[in-house]
Amino acid sequence: MTDTSLEARVDPATHATTANPTTADATVSALIARSNALGSDPRITNYAGGNTSAKGTDTDPVTGEPVELLWVKGSGGDLGTLTPSGLAVLRVDRVRALRNVYPGVDREDEMVAAFDHTLFGKGGAAPSIDTAMHALVDAAHVDHLHPDAGIAIATAADGPALTERVFGDRVVWVPWRRPGFQLGLDIAAIKEQHPEAIGTILGGHGITAWGDTSDEAEANSRWIIDTAEAYIREHGKDRPFGAVRPGFAALPTHERRERAAALAPTIRGIAGHDRPVVGSFTDSDVVLDFLASERAEELAALGTSCPDHFLRTKVKPLVLDLPATASVEEQIARLRELHEAYRAEYQAYYDRHATPDSPAIRGADPLIVLVPGVGMFSYGKDAQTARVAGEFYVNAINVMRGAEALSSYAPIDEAEKFRIEYWALEEAKLQRMPAPKKLATRIALVTGAASGIGKAIATRLAAEGAAVVIADLDVLKAEAAAAEIGGPDVAIGVGANVTSASDIERAVQETLLHFGGLDLVVNNAGLSLSKSLLDTTEQDWDLQHDVMAKGSFLVSKAAAKVLIEQGLGGDIVYISSKNSVFAGPNNIAYSATKADQAHQVRLLAAELGEHGVRVNGINPDGVVRGSGIFASGWGANRAKTYGIDEQDLGKFYAQRTILKREVVPENVANAVAALCTDDFSHTTGLHVPVDAGVAAAFLR
Repeated sequence: MTDTSLEARVDPATHATTANPTTADATVSALIARSNALGSDPRITNYAGGNTSAKGTDTDPVTGEPVELLWVKGSGGDLGTLTPSGLAVLRVDRVRALRNVYPGVDREDEMVAAFDHTLFGKGGAAPSIDTAMHALVDAAHVDHLHPDAGIAIATAADGPALTERVFGDRVVWVPWRRPGFQLGLDIAAIKEQHPEAIGTILGGHGITAWGDTSDEAEANSRWIIDTAEAYIREHGKDRPFGAVRPGFAALPTHERRERAAALAPTIRGIAGHDRPVVGSFTDSDVVLDFLASERAEELAALGTSCPDHFLRTKVKPLVLDLPATASVEEQIARLRELHEAYRAEYQAYYDRHATPDSPAIRGADPLIVLVPGVGMFSYGKDAQTARVAGEFYVNAINVMRGAEALSSYAPIDEAEKFRIEYWALEEAKLQRMPAPKKLATRIALVTGAASGIGKAIATRLAAEGAAVVIADLDVLKAEAAAAEIGGPDVAIGVGANVTSASDIERAVQETLLHFGGLDLVVNNAGLSLSKSLLDTTEQDWDLQHDVMAKGSFLVSKAAAKVLIEQGLGGDIVYISSKNSVFAGPNNIAYSATKADQAHQVRLLAAELGEHGVRVNGINPDGVVRGSGIFASGWGANRAKTYGIDEQDLGKFYAQRTILKREVVPENVANAVAALCTDDFSHTTGLHVPVDAGVAAAFLR
C-alpha cells in the first residue's frame, strides 16, 4: 500500500515533492516531458498556447482508496516551460458528473466556476476553459494545440472536405464552437462515434489529438501536424499571396532598420494613444514577403482566427498602404490618417456587438502595425507580451498562407471574434492580474550602467517594471549586466561612447528597435580626475567635459527627438553631484562640468516642459562602495586630499554628513526611481541631494 501520510506526500495535488514515487508521479513526469517537447517547437504551438492532459490513478489521502485524476495545463501556463506546479488537478468522476448539471450553451461560462468543486486536494493551478475537453474525452492522454498547418486547414473555406481529403477517417472535422463545456461534449461524442479517429480539426481554431499512452498522444499530434504540412507543401499553390507589388519589396537591411527606427516613435504614439505600451520590431522574411505581396492588405483586413492569436493581436492589424519607396514624412502622415480610421472602425466594431453586459472597450488602438518593406511593430503591456504578440501574428501569416495555398482563408466571423475578445471569462482573467508596477510600460536608457551607480539605477528601474537599455563604453560588461538583471525581455546591453553623436544615435536606435520607444533617460556616464588647478591639464579638462557635459547634451538631444515625436511625455534625469554647488579643493574640472550638467537640467526643464517631458537631477556625494569613479583612482586622490586611508573614505564621508550615513549606489537609484513615477508628475527642474546631508551643498 502506498504511504499517504503528509510526511510521505508533501503535495498530493501536483506531486511537486514526494517521498515515495507512485504511478501518479510517473504520469505527471510523462505529461511534463510531452508538454515541454510539444511546446518548445514553434511549428506545433505558440507561447502560452494550447494545453495537454493526462489521466491516472492515485490514492486519496483521506479515504486511502484509489481515485482517478486528471492533470491538465492550468490557465495562462506555457507548454514549453510547464512544470508540475502549473498543472490543475481534478477528480475525473466529479468533472464528468458536471454533465448532469450542465445548463446549456447559453450559460456554459458558469461551468468554469464549477470546476473548483471538482479539484483534488489544493488542486494546483487554476483550471482553464479547455478543461472540459480533456476531462470528457475518453482517452488517457489528450493534446489541444495551435499548429500553423492545422489552423490553415481549420480556417480554409472548405475545411470539412479538406480534413477528409488530407487525413481520411483518422481526423474528424468539428465546426467552430467557442471553447467551453459544450466543445468538450462535442469532441467526446466524436471520439466515441469514431473509434478509428486519433483527433480532430477544430474549425477556425486548432487541433485536438489523443492516445492511450503519453507517447501515443504525442505521436498522434505530430502525425496530424506533419501530414497537414506535407499536404500543403505538395498540393498548395506556389504564390498564395500573389505577386510582389512594385515598390513594396523589402528595403536593404541597414536601410529598413534605419527606417524602422525613424518610424518607431510615431507608431508607438499611435499604439499607446489610449494606454501605454511597450513594443517589439520584427523584420523576418515571413513578414516582409507577406507585406510585399499584392494580397497583403486584403488578407490582413480579414483578421486572425484562432482565439489565442487575436486575443494578443486584436482582430486585425493596421497596415500602411504606402510603398517602401515613400519618404519617412509621407509615411508618418499616412500612418496618422490610418490611425484615426482604425480607431473609428474599432469603435464601430465594438458598438456593433457590445451588449449591456459587455466589458468596457479596452482601447481602440492597434497592437500590430505593418509597414511594407520595413517590417512589423507589435505592442503589449510589457516587452514579453509585445514580442509574443508579434510571434502570434507571424503564426497568423503562416495560417493565411496555408489556407490560401489550398483553398481560401475564411476566419471565424466578426461576431464570434467579439464574443472571444470581450468574453466575461477573459475579462475576469484580466481583472485577476496583479496591479502593474510603478514603472510598467516605461522604457529606460541609462548611460554608464554596466557597473556602480548606473547599474544600481538600471536594476532598480527594472525592478519597478521598466524595460531597460544599459549603455556603456564596455559593451561586454553592458551585456553581462543586462543578462544579470533579467535578459532581453527586461534589459539589453549596448555599447556607446557618450562623446560620440553617432554612438548615441545607434544606442537610441537599438532601444527603439528592441523595445519600441523611449520614455526615461538617465545621464549617468561619468569619470573624474582629482587635481588642483595647476595640475589640471587641458586634456583633463576636455575629457571630463566631453564625457559629462557634452555627453549629457548629446544623449538628451537624441532622446528628446524621440520623446517629442511619441507625444507621450517622458523623463530625463541627470546624475550630477554635490560638487555642482559645493566648492571643494583639487576638483576644478570635475566640479565645473557637474555644474554644467546641473544647469542643463534647468534649461531643458524649461524647454521640454511643453511636450510633457520632465527634467530633473540627482546630486550624490561620497558614493564610494561600488563606484566606478572611485575605483578608477578618484578615491585614492580624494583620500590623499583629506589625509586618510582610501579604505576609510566611505566612513569619512559619512561622518561629515548631517545624518552620519554612508551613501551607496542603491540610494541614488532609489531617488531616480521615485522621481520618474507619477508621485512626481508635477515636478521638473528639481535637484535632489543624495548626500546624507551636506549643509554646504544645500540648494538656495
